[in-house]
Amino acid sequence: MPDPITHQPEITSAATGADESFGEMLSQFEKSHSRKTESGGSQRVGTVIAVTADSIFLDIGFKSEGVLLLAVLPAGQNVKPGDKLPVSIKGRDPEGYYQLTLGKVERPADWAALEKAFNEKSTIVGTVTGVIKGGLTVDVGVRAFMPASRSGTRDAAELEKMVGQEIMCRIIKLDVADEDVVVDRRAVLEEAERSAMERRSSEIKEGATLSGTVRSLTDYGAFIDLGGVDALLHVSDIAWSRVNKAADVLAVGQAVEVKVLKVSSEGGKRRISVGMKQLQPHPWDAVPGKYRLGERVRGAITRVADFGAFVELEPGVEGLIHVSEMSWGKKLRKADTLVKAGEVVEAVILGMNVEERRLSLGLKQALGDPWAEAGKKFAAGTVVEGPVVSLTKFGAFVQLAEGVEGMIHISDLSAEKRINHPQEMVKVGQVVKAQVLAIDTDKRRVRLGIKQLAPSGLDEYLAEHKAGDVVSGRIVEVSDGRARVELGEGIEAMCRIAADLASEKRESNAQAPTARVDLSSLGSMLQARWKGNAPAADAKAEPVRSGQIRKFRVTKIDAAARKIEIEMA
Repeated sequence: MPDPITHQPEITSAATGADESFGEMLSQFEKSHSRKTESGGSQRVGTVIAVTADSIFLDIGFKSEGVLLLAVLPAGQNVKPGDKLPVSIKGRDPEGYYQLTLGKVERPADWAALEKAFNEKSTIVGTVTGVIKGGLTVDVGVRAFMPASRSGTRDAAELEKMVGQEIMCRIIKLDVADEDVVVDRRAVLEEAERSAMERRSSEIKEGATLSGTVRSLTDYGAFIDLGGVDALLHVSDIAWSRVNKAADVLAVGQAVEVKVLKVSSEGGKRRISVGMKQLQPHPWDAVPGKYRLGERVRGAITRVADFGAFVELEPGVEGLIHVSEMSWGKKLRKADTLVKAGEVVEAVILGMNVEERRLSLGLKQALGDPWAEAGKKFAAGTVVEGPVVSLTKFGAFVQLAEGVEGMIHISDLSAEKRINHPQEMVKVGQVVKAQVLAIDTDKRRVRLGIKQLAPSGLDEYLAEHKAGDVVSGRIVEVSDGRARVELGEGIEAMCRIAADLASEKRESNAQAPTARVDLSSLGSMLQARWKGNAPAADAKAEPVRSGQIRKFRVTKIDAAARKIEIEMA
């Protein structure tokens, strides 16, 4: 019988028939050639001809190259074309390449060698000989059992494919007496994978730009496969614009370019953080030349806090509208009472800090300052109308326009009665008419009055008289060359006193006994006189004193200010 290792198959006429192609003949020859040259996994020296992401291709002197997994190299060892490596041949892969291992892995020849390998937990080589219940049988010099869970594969079909393959494994149980040997291939594969990951991880440096693939997505980001090493891409580092979930912009399996932001070792585990947006120019770099103070801008509200709302002007550029800059009229405590996330608003740039990358925006400024035209719109004497928005002990506040309020003092609510609190006359929400008494645009104050709109004796008097009319009145008080004169009930005027009458007045006052003037009947007594201009007793030459009834001439009537000026007639 011919030697199964050295025998060359004869090429007969049947083998060269029409039903057998040249390729099959070549394959048969290479298989027989490999059996002759690969006996016992003999050690060879191969020359590196190419290095890929996971494999090394070597010239081992055969027609086909050999393939050595990059993961089997010790951590930190790098190879390049032309380098020499000691290798052993394990077999052939489906593509025709020789499968190699690094160096010579001896097959134990006896139980002593197996015991040594078991005690030292060293890696040995074995050949899978068959599939049995629960796992595989492996020839490691003796018959050994490898559980399916320790084979490194999960599919039953993959177990079948392993039959005849040479594998590296580790003895995890050895009983010489019972000739019971259990081996583990998965542990060897995992160690090789860890070694490859450590080597790959050690090559990754902060600041490097790498290509990767999205392996998985979470709410807080994505895990990127950087060639066997995972890195975290946080959701905040995906884009300069706000991204709520990584799944909104990324998909599993998507190829991405990332920048290594941080490499750290925590608890003995190496962690890598990467970013995508860092490969793009920062939007704030263009802000100084793009935006100006006072400029009107437009953007969407991205989030709302109690103190204000953030508005995205463009991806990566946000501004804050403080709650105090949202309304001219309403005093807001929380921003969400006026604006909501997702709304598109117009605002005015109030402040800019490029170094801190901050923009201050104003919402109310975009609507225009209502006080700009308030001086013309609400001039003194103007009659206005509006709702009562609030009450205090001293008065009521009325809204005249968005952002413009006027105050009615308690003394200007009623001319008929004395009131203790504004709620006796008005209520919040009630629409009232009032007259503008005074306006101060610098202090943003408007003073209003309601009682000034009610008809009174003074209104009637002002309507019936004009400058030049001669009227009667009673002097109520004399002081510093001026006299306060009552022309009717609730109607008073100021009169200048001539110097000669003023001196007589002082002499008269010195001689006259001090007595309180009885004015109880003055209103009814004067009412008939000023309406009919009935002449009073001629007392022009008499000294001026309180209580006198005299004739006066109207010199000026100011209806808006409700003032009358007179002189002695």
